[in-house]
Amino acid sequence: MPLNPGTVSPEDTSGNRLGQPPDPPDQQSKIHGPLNNAWTSSEPGHLNVAYTPDGEGEGEVYMIGGMKGASGNAIAGKEDNGYQRQPDLYNPHDHRRLDHPTNNWETLIHMLKGSLGTGILAMPEAFHNAGYLVGIIGTIFIGFLCTYCLHVLIRCQYILCSRLRVPVLNYPDTMAEAIEIGPQWLKRFKTSSRHVVNAFLIVYQLGICCVYIVFVATNFKQIIDEYWKDVDVRIYMLMLLVPLILLNYIPNLKILAPFSSAANVMTFVGLGIVLYYLFGREVPSLSERNAVGEPSHFPLFIGTTLFALEAVGVIIALENNMETPSAFGGYSGVLNRAMLVIIALYVLLGFSGYLKYGEGALGSVTLNLPTDEVLAQVVKGMFAAAIFITYALQCYVPLEIIWKEYLVKHLQKRSPRERTLLEYAVRTAIVITTFLLAVAVPRLELFISLFGALCLSALGIIFPPLIEICILWRFEPVDPGVEGGSTEISEVAVNDVRDHGLGPYRWRLIRGLAIIIFGLFGLFVGSYTALKAIVVSLL
Repeated sequence: MPLNPGTVSPEDTSGNRLGQPPDPPDQQSKIHGPLNNAWTSSEPGHLNVAYTPDGEGEGEVYMIGGMKGASGNAIAGKEDNGYQRQPDLYNPHDHRRLDHPTNNWETLIHMLKGSLGTGILAMPEAFHNAGYLVGIIGTIFIGFLCTYCLHVLIRCQYILCSRLRVPVLNYPDTMAEAIEIGPQWLKRFKTSSRHVVNAFLIVYQLGICCVYIVFVATNFKQIIDEYWKDVDVRIYMLMLLVPLILLNYIPNLKILAPFSSAANVMTFVGLGIVLYYLFGREVPSLSERNAVGEPSHFPLFIGTTLFALEAVGVIIALENNMETPSAFGGYSGVLNRAMLVIIALYVLLGFSGYLKYGEGALGSVTLNLPTDEVLAQVVKGMFAAAIFITYALQCYVPLEIIWKEYLVKHLQKRSPRERTLLEYAVRTAIVITTFLLAVAVPRLELFISLFGALCLSALGIIFPPLIEICILWRFEPVDPGVEGGSTEISEVAVNDVRDHGLGPYRWRLIRGLAIIIFGLFGLFVGSYTALKAIVVSLL
């Protein structure tokens, strides 16, 4: 949801920005807000110190800035527990208006469904690049790193929403508003940062569409070749072009809802049959497989695993649509529970697929299934049909960004008919672009590694700690025990307040920079390795 600059101000009524609270008064009072688990003050102009929205995490706290009424006086009320509470302390979760919010279980199921696509089917080939030992350790490490970065991003969005007094922020606006309160030299990049995030989102979603075209065409080719004759995979891509264009013309995603439900059923059933082929037949000895793969192929493993595990846009959307978003984070929250299951599934399929097929593991494990068995052919057809249906959903994101963020504002003087024609022209151009890329490089595993390394290293690993560093940058240590500090606040709150901001010796800055460096390694080295392999495949 883009910000409306005419109605949303990045400053509160006291004129203080995040991290620049007014001077504290001589006396402070303890106020506990049970709705958002926050300690604050009843004195006019005093800063508020709020816990992270789920009340768990690392015990870090964030100052949200002084909150006053229109007269400049603090607004306070009484709670049943005897403590005063500040109603003006904005909790974004209380201001979301959703027509059909999802409960915790439904959100968990949606996250699991979103993980069972082309990414998980590529994990055996990823383990081939890494070796089974490095594959297991690497998948767990990347999975936990992605999960941590998602926690950071969701937490930072909560803090910025509290500051800006808006219920939700999209990813580009989160980046822009964080840079606004970060280091001085970064502020010049506030506007461009929004475009950078949009560009990565567009490229990533178009990359998924390319992967889908290659996946569907390759699986259909294996099925038809068995009963007819060998035809170049590009011919099947060409046959898909017109149906994909017509599918992308559907303006209302609700029309696709029944088909999407059917696709989910086919995906779950198909995955079960794949596991039957991996475990129900003769399995080679572990000694026949490499524990550690070729180091030069590790970047391809990182790219594939990132592509498979990281779905930052989907996860943000799911959190924004929850009935109880405070249950999303935390040690036992929805995100952690879902990611534990997802990581376990990816390790299971990656290890078992590599153990079964070894050096012959292909870009999708379905391509390794027997071509002379009806059940295997049915599985390929089910996955191909499910991915074909999902193509329109993946095109929706780049279309929304390109059309609403960059084009529609320049078409206000055009007639509705002209705008409609131009919108369908954009829809057609998106499909043709992904088709041409897929035809140019019909190598499924290389596409997956490239777009995983290029886009998800940035969106899932680099940007979240950068946003957090910007938010924490201006926070000054506050010790309630010194002169002017409170002696009434609890000992737990005192310890938390002392350990906020960048932390002692700026350890949170060091932690964030270390994650960013790892993400940059994955982006540049992974992209270079995948591009090099693509060039070799074309020669």
